Amino acid sequence: YRLSKEFSSSPSTTAVGTVTSRVTRNGDAVMEKDFLNHEDLAGDRGTVDDIFDETYREKEGPKPPMRYVWRNIILMSLLHLGAIFGLTLIPSAKIQTLAWAVLCFLVSALGITAGSHRLWSHRSYKATLPLRIFLTIANSIAFQNDIYEWVRDHRVHHKFSETDADPHNAMRGFFFSHIGWLLVRKHPDVIEKGQKLDLSDIKADKVVMFQRRYYKPSVVLLCFTMPTVVPWYFWDESIVISFFIPTILRYAIGLNATWLVNSAAHMFGNRPYDQHINPRENPLVSLGALGEGFHNYHHTFPYDYSTSEFGWRFNITTAFIDLMCLLGLASDRKKVSKEVILARKMRTGDGSHKSG
Repeated sequence: YRLSKEFSSSPSTTAVGTVTSRVTRNGDAVMEKDFLNHEDLAGDRGTVDDIFDETYREKEGPKPPMRYVWRNIILMSLLHLGAIFGLTLIPSAKIQTLAWAVLCFLVSALGITAGSHRLWSHRSYKATLPLRIFLTIANSIAFQNDIYEWVRDHRVHHKFSETDADPHNAMRGFFFSHIGWLLVRKHPDVIEKGQKLDLSDIKADKVVMFQRRYYKPSVVLLCFTMPTVVPWYFWDESIVISFFIPTILRYAIGLNATWLVNSAAHMFGNRPYDQHINPRENPLVSLGALGEGFHNYHHTFPYDYSTSEFGWRFNITTAFIDLMCLLGLASDRKKVSKEVILARKMRTGDGSHKSG
């Protein structure tokens, strides 16, 4: 039979989708399984391409040779050297400058977490034009590829997770999934599968396509110029400190916080929702990435706007989206019901939920 319990029916959520409950019997043993109707849910959100593709098979034979992207290697090395230098300048910085750096980090992080991830990649809630413009500006401050490219790579990551078609395949090791994937050419399967995705919903968003058209100047202005000029102009901070702390150090920390979701949250932690997939629950990653470290949950239920069953706990992004809904700037948050979560834990989890 079919139950309309896929999503919680609380006022903060949209009740959509269905669950098919099946009972199998083996002698006296009775096991009830709850299966999510992914296609219904995906159709409601306007995308099916963030749901794992069980039919994909890696190509047989030797892997393609690794080709280094020396420009990225040099730039990333310089960035991290600059960030280390920025750390040494912290004792000399004014308190306003440090507060500004934290603010820039939080805004830029929301451009990734609430913007390119939960809104555009997964369509887990809806945002009004003013909020989409804010998140696009925040996304350019973050400088982690334009929204269109970020969404394409992230949907491929979910659809072909931990395979050759995953851009930051964690099966290739911590370094590769953290930063190495940006230092080498993409595996041919990543390119091939990325070209076949349906990104019509992203192409239809004029705000996203405007950012893509003017991405480079937006990054120069918002990621590098604006964070540097504000402390120097408004409270007479040293131009060196203004550049290396709110700009370089903040940017490097933002990148690594995001990368830890791809690396640490795919390797360290428990798997209470699905022990058959690699992503883990990692509260420390969530703390640094504004709520993105509940990764076993997220890969099990990619359409949940909170990426976690625990609401605001270690999850600033969820609190932000809830605030936007309160202000009338966001709506239609998708949330998996407690009944479905528990059923999934019992069916495929590693049992760790029993100990809390």
